[in-house]
Amino acid sequence: MELTFLGTSAGVPCKTRNVTSMVFNPMNNQPHYWLFDCGEGTQHQMLHTAFNPGKLSKIFITHLHGDHIFGLPGLLCSRSMAGNENPLTVYGPQGIRQFIGMALRLSGSWTGFPLEIVEISAGEVFCDSEFRVTAYPLTHPVECYGYRIEQHDKPGALDAARLKAEGVMPGPHFQQLKRGETVTLDDGRVIHGREYSGPAQKGKTLAIFGDTGPTPNAVALAQGVDVMVHETTLEAAMAEKANSRGHSTTVQAAEVAKAAGVGRLVITHFSSRYDEVGCEALLRECREIFPSTLAAEDFMKVQI
Repeated sequence: MELTFLGTSAGVPCKTRNVTSMVFNPMNNQPHYWLFDCGEGTQHQMLHTAFNPGKLSKIFITHLHGDHIFGLPGLLCSRSMAGNENPLTVYGPQGIRQFIGMALRLSGSWTGFPLEIVEISAGEVFCDSEFRVTAYPLTHPVECYGYRIEQHDKPGALDAARLKAEGVMPGPHFQQLKRGETVTLDDGRVIHGREYSGPAQKGKTLAIFGDTGPTPNAVALAQGVDVMVHETTLEAAMAEKANSRGHSTTVQAAEVAKAAGVGRLVITHFSSRYDEVGCEALLRECREIFPSTLAAEDFMKVQI
């Protein structure tokens, strides 16, 4: 699994950073990926990567502030103009359907692919055979969510040597047994897959916060994840200003990471007041509390 940052600036773009967007690549040998938020210029940022908008299968929006959604209509239209017919689902707070519909209608635009829009609330928003995504409400002036992405545990390695020794040859039965199923052989023997499998491989976990001030949901959202992505709009000395606008500081983000016992913290959504030197100072503040912290940059990739 891999996360690529397309934009790391808060509110407005600056010379070295675009506004918020992230690509999540499951890296599961399937030609699709997900997008988290879609600030202005996101599709232009994608032109500088190997990602193709036509291979997006899901877009998760944290909230409806412009620096997180103003790139969405353009991306949808470009995807359609390219003749892409792959279905796409957009998840977001109440109002996302109206926003997309109005933008397309007033601009005389349309989508030439199946588009599903899901207005979410707190709780599970998506689950399939590989991933579960849960939304947690955050503290911001508008309805805003963070997303917890959990990969289901993978079955342990199948003891093929033992099966062969017992006369079970490779083939369809091996696939069933690897999934933990029970099979009946031609000679009448019943084989239970769980008895021939090693320990399950724990799935990876990721927490992506939308914009938020300190919130009681933070630790639950990030509890024990491998990677936590959290905004640090302002430095610690500006906590009052940050919190009054529904944002967090470096210290507040680092304290959540420490309390939740995460593997790594990635900070992002930096105020445009900070240049490269300023962002390095923000990183130092976080590392004083949570050493395993990275500062996101546009086009940076993080392995999960």
